[in-house]
Amino acid sequence: MPERFGVSEEVVHFDPFSDEFFSDPFETYRRLRDHAPVYYSEQYDFWALSRYEDVAPAMRDHETYSSAKGVTLDHFIDPDAMIPEGVIIMMDPPQHTRMRALVNKVFTPRAIAKLEPMIREVVETTAQRIDTTSFDLVEDFSAVFPVEIITTMLGVPPAGRQQIRHWLDALLEREPGNVSITAAGREAAVDMWRYYYDLVVDKRANRADDMITRLTEVEVEREDGTRTRLDDMEIAAFASLLGGAGAETVTKLIASAGVLFARHQEQWQMLQEDRSRIPAAFEELLRYEGPSQYDIRWSNVEVELHGKVIPRHKPVMLINGSATRDERAFADPDRFDITRAHSGHNLGFGYGIHSCLGAALARMEGRVALDVLLDLIPEFDVDVTGLRRVKMPNVFGWASVPVRAAPQ
Repeated sequence: MPERFGVSEEVVHFDPFSDEFFSDPFETYRRLRDHAPVYYSEQYDFWALSRYEDVAPAMRDHETYSSAKGVTLDHFIDPDAMIPEGVIIMMDPPQHTRMRALVNKVFTPRAIAKLEPMIREVVETTAQRIDTTSFDLVEDFSAVFPVEIITTMLGVPPAGRQQIRHWLDALLEREPGNVSITAAGREAAVDMWRYYYDLVVDKRANRADDMITRLTEVEVEREDGTRTRLDDMEIAAFASLLGGAGAETVTKLIASAGVLFARHQEQWQMLQEDRSRIPAAFEELLRYEGPSQYDIRWSNVEVELHGKVIPRHKPVMLINGSATRDERAFADPDRFDITRAHSGHNLGFGYGIHSCLGAALARMEGRVALDVLLDLIPEFDVDVTGLRRVKMPNVFGWASVPVRAAPQ
């Protein structure tokens, strides 16, 4: 008979709210893969999968692993968690299918390709303001342009775009060892929600050529078969999700690029000499140190893996950040290598029905940003003493990356 709860805590202790996790989880991931591929946390009462062979199929199996109960671990273990309602990432089919169809066309590779001139203009304008003798890659660059782009697409007025970024940072920030949102984060969540709701109301009265206006015009088929327009709350939920995801992913990935290329200057020079390598470099950044480290699902049924049984109705953490470092699927996975041959599916943007809606946009922004940085700082150093990680539930990356361009 399979063992139900006896995963050895002596071998691995995994705390996704610890400073160790926020700072560098990859050694813990290796130990999970080797010694506890089906891990049970008595501390927080969740299960975790860490091997590629388990994570990738689970991400695709929405019938076994539901998204409807929550998307981050605090949704399951914090009695005071602020759980959003009406967001597409917390839906299963058929509701998910209907809602995703409303915005799919906006984010196809073809549609995003048409946005490249706007994206490049925003990224280059951001770069032109930088004093390369000394700047912070996050605060002065990678945190600025992604939120500007996605909120422009949504229809947020210029004065509100960077404010949304600050609200998001406060909402996601956690104190090590504390699963709960901070008081400042709670206030930021309320302020951001109210802002989006008021904006939706305004867009109904003052139509424009933007995504929020278009969402006020579409109809969706409800579960009872009727067709109605989205209400203000539903559109505000859509907008807050898209604004948040669009602001965080590229921000963290480009910051990681600065740190990793500072450590691997020969690969930065390789990109200088052949910029056709930029798309592959982006994919390697996503595999090696992606901003999304895990997804949470809810077990609809009992699942047996590796001699363990995950009971039904339990939170299950699918650690994609570990899966893409799994030596069972990727050769020498702890080596950062932009020339790496394709191997396995890059899980950094999810897999299956919940694959990232904005993946094409993120890839476009990331490629443009790397191209612009190659011109801005052809040679550079990072002040490692000033590096600071973010402390967020399932977003991994740098809060501060001090950079200094080498004299030309």
